[in-house]
Amino acid sequence: MMNLPPPAEELRLLDAELRQLDARRVVLLRRREWLIHTLRAARGPQTAGGTRPGAPDWPAGAGTAVHRPEATAPGVQNVLLVLGGILLTIAAVAFTLVNWGDMGVAGRALVLGAVTVGVLGAPVALLRRGLTSTAESVAGLGIALTVLDAYALHEAVFTGTDGLGYAAAASAVLAGTWAAYGVGVSAQAPPPMTGAAAQEGPARRGPRLVLRLPLPLAAAAAHLPLLLWALAIDAGPHTLTAVLLVTSAADTAVALRTAPVPVRVVALVGACGTGVLGALSAGWLCWSASGAGTAARAATLLFLAAAIALTAARFAPQRDVATGAALAAGLCAVAGAGGVLRAPAPGEWAVPACLACGIALLAVVRTQLPAPLRQGLGLASLTVQALAVLWAVPSVASALFGPVAGVERPWSGMPQDTWAAVFTDVLRPAHASTVPLVLAAVAGVLAVAGRGAAWRPAAAVGALVLGWAAAFVLPTVLELPYGAGLVAQGAVVVAALGFAEWARRAAAGPSPLSRTAVLLALVTSVDVAFASLASEPVTIGVLVALTVLFGASSPRPGLGLFTAPASLVYAAALACAIGASAGWQPQHTALLVLVVPAAAALIAARLAGSPATVPVEGAGAAAGLLALVLAVTAPPVFALVLSLGGVVAAGTALRPDRRPAGYVAAVLFLLATWVRLAAWDVTTAEAYTLPVTVLALVVGYLRRRRDPALSSWTAYGAGLAVALLPSLLAAWGDQHWLRPLLLGAAALTVTLVGARSRLQAPLVLGGSVLALVTLHELAPYIAQVAGALPRWVPPALAGALLLALGATYEQRLRDARRLRGVLGRFH
Repeated sequence: MMNLPPPAEELRLLDAELRQLDARRVVLLRRREWLIHTLRAARGPQTAGGTRPGAPDWPAGAGTAVHRPEATAPGVQNVLLVLGGILLTIAAVAFTLVNWGDMGVAGRALVLGAVTVGVLGAPVALLRRGLTSTAESVAGLGIALTVLDAYALHEAVFTGTDGLGYAAAASAVLAGTWAAYGVGVSAQAPPPMTGAAAQEGPARRGPRLVLRLPLPLAAAAAHLPLLLWALAIDAGPHTLTAVLLVTSAADTAVALRTAPVPVRVVALVGACGTGVLGALSAGWLCWSASGAGTAARAATLLFLAAAIALTAARFAPQRDVATGAALAAGLCAVAGAGGVLRAPAPGEWAVPACLACGIALLAVVRTQLPAPLRQGLGLASLTVQALAVLWAVPSVASALFGPVAGVERPWSGMPQDTWAAVFTDVLRPAHASTVPLVLAAVAGVLAVAGRGAAWRPAAAVGALVLGWAAAFVLPTVLELPYGAGLVAQGAVVVAALGFAEWARRAAAGPSPLSRTAVLLALVTSVDVAFASLASEPVTIGVLVALTVLFGASSPRPGLGLFTAPASLVYAAALACAIGASAGWQPQHTALLVLVVPAAAALIAARLAGSPATVPVEGAGAAAGLLALVLAVTAPPVFALVLSLGGVVAAGTALRPDRRPAGYVAAVLFLLATWVRLAAWDVTTAEAYTLPVTVLALVVGYLRRRRDPALSSWTAYGAGLAVALLPSLLAAWGDQHWLRPLLLGAAALTVTLVGARSRLQAPLVLGGSVLALVTLHELAPYIAQVAGALPRWVPPALAGALLLALGATYEQRLRDARRLRGVLGRFH
């Protein structure tokens, strides 16, 4: 390795070696191309995929392109067969309709018979040769020809028969013929003889479906005979409904007991379609019947539909299908029984009758029926109960929102009864007398069914809400006297609060049930308050009772979070009602309303750390805003209300955890001062700005004492700006000398204080204002001097100034930097 040739010799050797490699590469590439060409030429017949079976898949040579087929051979075959069958069918239809009249009876029979028999017999021979797809297409053509034969037979022989009757008979014959044809051809077709099947021989031969078209078409045609027959004899709606249900029953049997999948699909679709139409028709006949006998006839049809659905649920292989069928069966049975019970009873008892039947379905839950049936029937019962509750919702909503309309005409006089008090301005729901019964029944079912179940808490809440709705609507439905109705709804409030306390103790703390009961008590109390607006003494009495009731409930743990703010809200409403009753002006009533924020502040101080603290303070703040709104039209009283509100906020700020309330107190005091000054027609700007300045400077001083590193702009900037800038704007438009003199003195004082204390904000603001005030005072003299000077003097002075500045530019820059450094060292 140490005997290396010289570089020039080594380079010559490398070049020679590379030339030999290039020549060898060219020879090898030519040989590869010749081998690929030889193998392709000797490959032989090609398959659909472009390769001969068993031949190696050699890669294509350079520059060659492989053309892949865009459609498979079976796909092309099926398209051609379907297209050929369609064309032949169209030709047969055209021949039958156009050229039929040009031939005699014998010729017609001969042509149709020969063509039909030949076409129907061809699939057997095709199947023996293994041409299954071709046989399928020819069989479809033969089936279409049988339809044309039926039509031609009617036109030639049975011209006088009724069209619907003949169609019914023809569809029955065709359905049977197609079914027999499909089974017969499949039975004569040989089994496949490949692989293991060829070794086993005829031992594996059995019934199988070779042609997939005849049997599904026969199943579809079997839907028509009964329906067409019923239409032909002008059957009534009951007969047509029965025909639909019988057809559905037959489809159900076929779908459950037939092996071929296409036949099952057709039967299942037909069973669902005819069954739904039949059930809807039977339900309409049952619920529109005018007598018990007619309703019973229609109910029999509904029971038939229920039996069909229940049978399907019993033998359905899929659990979901079985559950859905059982649900449909339960709904049909309830509709039938409810329709029978509705006919002899008044209209308001229709829903309770259906509800009773739906509840009765729950008896099957504890039986030995299969689980899907029990689940479906239970869902049917639940659906009926949910629909009954939805039917009752409009009545409950009307009873709940009806008294709200009384706000437009307060103290207009007591109505005769509770019904009139509720439905004076809202739409009266029909058949509302049984609403409490329906709600109470569903509530009882939930309470009983939820015991021991995993969904017991949700069931308990639902039962509580429905029971409350029943008790809430009951006084209105019974049309109790106005006073008795208010007492009854007040009793509902008390009962809800008592139940909330019981539920809290039972759960050893707040629970969804106790919170729901409290919310229901609040909703009922609001409705009672609105309903009491019909009479002045009733309004005051109800508000006093609600204030005391919720106030007494507030010390209870878990209830005060809702009842304490509610008591304050009703106290504010009571204050407004007392003021209106006494004939006070709104601004005077606002002073009475202010008692509520004061009481809220005291209560919140007692409840420190309790979850009810924030709601109580929120209710007090809302009452304070109400007082401000009432007093806004009278500025002197408005100022007094603002001041009293500031006192309440200042008292709240004494608590360590409510220090930010001090800012609210300051704002209220400031607004009170401004409103008072505006009421006195004070237009001097300093009268409005100086209180803000004093307050802001005091706050800034206190903040700098706690934080000496605080910037003077943050501590005093806002206060000084409020004090100096509005006065500066007023001084520029003031023609007298007193304001500029006082403002200049104040600005000088601020500047000196800033220079002595080395504070940037007072120095900059005071100096700027002092300079502008001085400029304002000297402006007339400057203008007078400028008018007396010749016009060439200002340009000359400007030029001289520029020369002086240019001459001392470096010194001026040094002085500016020094001044900036001095100011930068200030706070």
